[in-house]
Amino acid sequence: MNQYKVVIADDHLFAREGIRSVLEADETFLIVGEAADGLEAVELCKELQPHLLLLDINMPNVNGLEALRKIKLLFPSIHVVMLTVSDDVKDLFTAIQYGAQGYLIKNMEPDDWLEYLHALLGDQPEVSRKIANRLFHRFRSSTTSDDEPSPVSLTPREREILSRVASGETNKQIAQRLVIAENTVKNHIKNLLEKLQLDNRVQLAAYAVRHGIETK
Repeated sequence: MNQYKVVIADDHLFAREGIRSVLEADETFLIVGEAADGLEAVELCKELQPHLLLLDINMPNVNGLEALRKIKLLFPSIHVVMLTVSDDVKDLFTAIQYGAQGYLIKNMEPDDWLEYLHALLGDQPEVSRKIANRLFHRFRSSTTSDDEPSPVSLTPREREILSRVASGETNKQIAQRLVIAENTVKNHIKNLLEKLQLDNRVQLAAYAVRHGIETK
């Protein structure tokens, strides 16, 4: 049986205790350290070389995103999962760009945490991505604007592009995956922004989540 060394980084003691209690219920996780801010998280990763770092986004001294950037430069093999109390798309996209493997929302069921982490560490990216999408939908805001354009007006190709944007893929990655020119992707995104009355990619991703347009 594989056992994974875990460091928990969160500035709230009660949060760390809660996370510890969830993971200690599963003998495959071994808590080897706890940090109260981003700087401590970086130092513990240097000292302990964990398999997994659970990293809160909002922390004092060095915040979670900056700590993530430093840790991934030094130790790219460490799996980093961001912890958040909300589904702030902008922060989560930044975390993915910095190299995070995923995210967990704090107020979800322990079984969901364990299922997600097992899929992530067990090198099951498709499974972990589906779980992450499900969790993201579960805890996102259910409110939408009454006058928000409906996705019914989107073509199949536009929906595909939108789902790829929501998964964090770049224009180049989308073009390669769909075997189309990068300029074609740019034009699709421009049309999506105009059609949905949105301003940027982050808003496109949030729109996709609100309307259940799943990532692939």
